[in-house]
Amino acid sequence: MSDTKGYLDMDLLRFTTAGSVDDGKSTLIGRLLYDSKNIFEDQLEAVERSSRQHGDENINLALLTDGLRSEREQGITIDVAYRYFATPKRKFIIADTPGHIQYTRNMVTGASTANLAIILVDARKGVIEQTCRHSFIADLLRIQHIVVCVNKMDLVDYSETVYDKITQQFREFASRLQNIVDITFIPITALHGDNVVDKSTKMPWYQGPSLLYHLEHVYIGTDANHVDARFPVQTVIRPHSDKWHDFRGYAGRVASGVFKPGDPILCLPSGFTTRIKDIHTREGSVAEAYAPLSCAITLEDEIDISRGDMLVKPNNQPESSQDIEAMICWFSDKKTLQANGRYILRHTTREVKAIIKNVRYKVNINTLHKIEDDLTFTLNDIGRISIRTSSPIFYDSYKRNRVTGSFILIDEFTNETVAAGMIK
Repeated sequence: MSDTKGYLDMDLLRFTTAGSVDDGKSTLIGRLLYDSKNIFEDQLEAVERSSRQHGDENINLALLTDGLRSEREQGITIDVAYRYFATPKRKFIIADTPGHIQYTRNMVTGASTANLAIILVDARKGVIEQTCRHSFIADLLRIQHIVVCVNKMDLVDYSETVYDKITQQFREFASRLQNIVDITFIPITALHGDNVVDKSTKMPWYQGPSLLYHLEHVYIGTDANHVDARFPVQTVIRPHSDKWHDFRGYAGRVASGVFKPGDPILCLPSGFTTRIKDIHTREGSVAEAYAPLSCAITLEDEIDISRGDMLVKPNNQPESSQDIEAMICWFSDKKTLQANGRYILRHTTREVKAIIKNVRYKVNINTLHKIEDDLTFTLNDIGRISIRTSSPIFYDSYKRNRVTGSFILIDEFTNETVAAGMIK
């Protein structure tokens, strides 16, 4: 029982992989799982069998993440694959995202919850357009920790000169980005495992940690917002049972900040104030709630609160407006975004109707230049727009709060998610 409790209490790191096609993302994750003993024997047997059928010399570790038949046949990643593994130090959730340009939206989806991004660079090719594109998206999604893995070092004879040149190239590009806090460079060979889980003897000039050691020890505690208390209400719980006859709890997930019984609370949009009476979870009452805990909050006074409302602290309120400036990534391959288009905007638990007031510019994500002469957004385009909503939403900037600063746009007629947005 104590072991289970220890596992549940362990720190969780979410990370995503990015890089150009054939840079070895899936092989790297397969190597991580394989060398850290996180693969079941039957999985390994299936991969070995599949590798033999494809005529591969080595075990094709990419098959551990590329589960779709079309991915295995083509040897590429198409969809976002999530993998879970753990070491004695930490739990991990990996989002293996595609490298192809036409799957940019998949990368945005996979990276939206990540604390860290691993960007792979082929040692033979150096920093290319795809490297810049993925770094820009990681920066746009406020991923503060980047690990640049210079892969396939065996194909450049483990050359320190090649590695130094690539690190210099990347630093020059990254100097134009805004949100990245720390960048770590690691020379690796995913196929053979050099510097992935164990330190390599083939690159004595590299004095840094292996990739797994870095993932186990990178500090992400300061990434979460514990200052701005935000609790979007998902539903109201009224059990109507004899035991809980008068119970009225407001259920949801803490988006940020800390809530404690006795804290003064302001309800938006009504503006009524009261205090927290108790905080309930499946395990019982708790002394405090912080992100990303799901809980039910009871209040001292009866207030009319419903789904889409937000509980906050009176002395620390979010912005409230019908006019929003945002960066978006366009997801739809059937429809284009144009000025005056009408959509449903879903923000935390709140849904409102919205109209596109202005399309300001698109971004050339290879050069970071603004495109102002072609303002029609098609699949995977990224840029800035102005939105007017039918009623106010309560938000923080995405840079300050990833939960209350993000939204999706939904087509009114097809119910398709057409864009993801980050509020400026």
